[in-house]
Amino acid sequence: MEKLLYVMMIKRGRAYNKVTKAVIERHVENLRKLDAEEKIELCGPLTGCPGVAGIVIFKTQSYEEAEALCRLEPLVAEGYATYTLATLQVADKENNYLL
Repeated sequence: MEKLLYVMMIKRGRAYNKVTKAVIERHVENLRKLDAEEKIELCGPLTGCPGVAGIVIFKTQSYEEAEALCRLEPLVAEGYATYTLATLQVADKENNYLL
């Protein structure tokens, strides 16, 4: 069975330098909610990747569901960031690394 995850790359927008502690708290609360709903596989900030603030890897039922969650992300919804969303076909020992 094909295992898919959806990778959101949060890109710093023009207003990203105006992010406040309150915005970050809303962002973290959103992550906590999604984690409690078991919709996040992994998330965190990135270093060494200019213009990218961080990633969220969703384990949703569809690309469309992941896309809806991206639009609800406070950093995006409030205009501080944009995002790209990609589908990751998981390669692991369970599927012999897609061989």
